[in-house]
Amino acid sequence: MGQPILQFGTSRFLQAHVDLFVSQAMDAGQALGGITVVQTTGSPASAERVAAFCNGQGYPVMIRGLSHGERIDQLLTCKSIRMALDANADWPLVVDHMAGDVTVIISNTADRGYQIDDRDTADLIGQTARVPRSFPAKLVVLLVHRWVVKPEAELSIFPCELVERNGDTLRDVVSQLARRWNQPDDFIAWLHDHCVWANSLVDRIVSEAIKPVGAVAEPYALWAIERQERLVLPCTHESIVVTDDLERFERLKLFFLNAGHTYLAQRWLTDARAVDETVAQAMNDPLLRADLEVLWADEVLPIFQNLGHGVEALNYLTTVRERFLNPYLAHKLADIAQNHDEKKQRRLRPIVTLAEATSPDLKQPLLRSALANIT
Repeated sequence: MGQPILQFGTSRFLQAHVDLFVSQAMDAGQALGGITVVQTTGSPASAERVAAFCNGQGYPVMIRGLSHGERIDQLLTCKSIRMALDANADWPLVVDHMAGDVTVIISNTADRGYQIDDRDTADLIGQTARVPRSFPAKLVVLLVHRWVVKPEAELSIFPCELVERNGDTLRDVVSQLARRWNQPDDFIAWLHDHCVWANSLVDRIVSEAIKPVGAVAEPYALWAIERQERLVLPCTHESIVVTDDLERFERLKLFFLNAGHTYLAQRWLTDARAVDETVAQAMNDPLLRADLEVLWADEVLPIFQNLGHGVEALNYLTTVRERFLNPYLAHKLADIAQNHDEKKQRRLRPIVTLAEATSPDLKQPLLRSALANIT
């Protein structure tokens, strides 16, 4: 009954990341099976995506960029999505799926996807006439249904939102809402002890959408997943890494890739650079590139060297530099600069904080200057 993977979100990122991994693994006989995707927003573009997913033809993913110095320009077809539902129109079908073969739940909701909506109330449990508004409320309703009809079946939940320890965070939000709704203690225990909530890090730049479905993405891709007992993966893929040290992957990405993007956005704002400037164009400005290289080499890399991870950090920086120089991706600094002050606090502040603890002689003038300009 249904597909073994239930996915919330139809973003271009998921289309070119998890969904593509599953499609490629299915071709090799290394996936649980297909994906049922649930669209949770009601925009016309979203409705077009659902209709396109349902045509059975798959959708295009263009992989364009640099990999180990070679240019990649490849057109792939993703065929892992076998069914698409609109939560607002098809909620009874979504609930029915949880009584079937669903073994993995994947999500990539918006920035506020974990926020609770007070209009969602406990009377949503056990009925399908009303659709929960928030993603956590949807999960509570679905998981209560699963607990009632199929409590022993394996279930691993993979949030892909860029939230620190996203699995633990989503589990706690769902548990708190279930308690607020006065759900049984046995159900709360089942949420914690039976369901496996995976902490993971996703990393791939997906810069453009192809309408109505499809995406343009870089060659680099990573899905780092923290090892847990009873964890069931949706597939086996070369870009999926199961690790005992997820923080190591998170720190590399945050300190080099995310901080690099945010520094370029800072310069784009303060220097009043071209409105449509991309990351690749900024990297080809000799003066700006030199400043970014100084930030990486003098203000970030010494931290990893002092932690004993200098070689790994240098290798990762090589991939980041290649990704930033990608001539194909239209990754606009104007997009990166959205919510800029919040991003500076989240992306730059931890670098300075860790340096103070591990590398007290490190000056970090570029990072400190950027943080001083928070409004």
